[in-house]
Amino acid sequence: MTANALLRKYDVPTPRYTSYPTVPAWNTSDFTKAQWTQAVAKTFEETNDEKGISLYIHLPFCESLCTYCACTTRITKNHSVEAPYIQAILKEWQGYKKIFGRKPTLRELHLGGGTPTFFSVKNLHLLITSILEDVDIHPDYEFSFEGHPNNTSREHLQMFYDLGFTRVSFGVQDLDEKVQHTIHRIQPFENLLRATQDARDIGYTSVSYDLIYGLPFQTPFTVSETIEKILTLRPDRLSFYSYAHVPWIKPGQRGYEDSDLPTQALKRHLYEIGRHLLKKNEYVDIGMDHFSLRHDTLFKAHITGKLHRNFMGYTTTNTELLIGLGASAISDAKYAYAQNVKHVEDYFANINEQAEAIFRGHIMQSEDMIIRQCILQISCNSKLDQALLDRVQNDHITTLLQTMENEGLLYLSHDGLKITTTGEPFIRNICSVFDANYSPGDEKIRFSKAI
Repeated sequence: MTANALLRKYDVPTPRYTSYPTVPAWNTSDFTKAQWTQAVAKTFEETNDEKGISLYIHLPFCESLCTYCACTTRITKNHSVEAPYIQAILKEWQGYKKIFGRKPTLRELHLGGGTPTFFSVKNLHLLITSILEDVDIHPDYEFSFEGHPNNTSREHLQMFYDLGFTRVSFGVQDLDEKVQHTIHRIQPFENLLRATQDARDIGYTSVSYDLIYGLPFQTPFTVSETIEKILTLRPDRLSFYSYAHVPWIKPGQRGYEDSDLPTQALKRHLYEIGRHLLKKNEYVDIGMDHFSLRHDTLFKAHITGKLHRNFMGYTTTNTELLIGLGASAISDAKYAYAQNVKHVEDYFANINEQAEAIFRGHIMQSEDMIIRQCILQISCNSKLDQALLDRVQNDHITTLLQTMENEGLLYLSHDGLKITTTGEPFIRNICSVFDANYSPGDEKIRFSKAI
């Protein structure tokens, strides 16, 4: 099958598989908060001493709306929201510590948004020191945060580094002026250069960038120019995401016309341009959308089979308990998932009344856990062991896999399934073969397109 034919067939709405089941497929009717508490306590007891836990803190505030963004955000220039939000986060954290019953071992800490660097250095210092004051730190810990190049100051970077942060991720998306104006994300290259140099001067061991292909008015020239500029700064790792056009979910994306977006074929070409330039410059293709230099921990986790994927994306710390704090944050306790209320006002009200803000979740069934392992192996290692494949295989899955083998996306052997170089851009599609809740063309659950 030709590349264009593969694109026409597989560039369909498909989950990104940061979890299984995906959030739209959660069985919320059978979920109770008591079950969630039990799942957290059980997972903590099973894994804290050896693996430790992960902690994600969602800081949703931004001073202006980036219209491409599909994250849960709150747009405001009123910085008086910082202090009460931090106090709510800390109250929620205290609630989880009561569930643990003893001191947690923190393996991974990540601040995402929104724009974490919307917050002042002083307030962020208070947040992190309060989180760290009654925890043990795992010997192989990793602390990281997302920063906006325009407002991540040297003071931000130094404060985080002094508290143990060694990785920072900068949202770049695109460097072309027309694209930036269209998506309302104005950030001069000089700001990225300054922030990157400051991070490296201070001692950060990993600087990563987020880039997006498929944005309005992107062309082969603009994408090439963006990546050529990026390469002069030599980020340790980067993500090159497909733009998720979901205006029915995020109305801000209606700020430009569908006709302003690259066609399906052009969008695929933009990805291939970026991928070629990155691989030509010694970046290794890792999982879905990610690239890394060989010295980075992401690459090392990839080659040693320790790469993990959860609601924070790809991570080098394979923990089984991820606690999400803040509005809209999602937690994973191995046996269950839970998500907080999305709106900041609702989050405040819930935390003030009951010290928790969960509004939906999912209790994992045995079949869910097996399929999750299949999807994790495929998305992290580009393969699936035969023993695990045997546990899920049926006539439907066998037929789909044989078709994909004939198309050159994977090959099957007595060892299991292995994704080919041709198949790497179609990992989401291959994962979907095992998804018991996914049906192509099902309009009841709408995802962004796979490619």
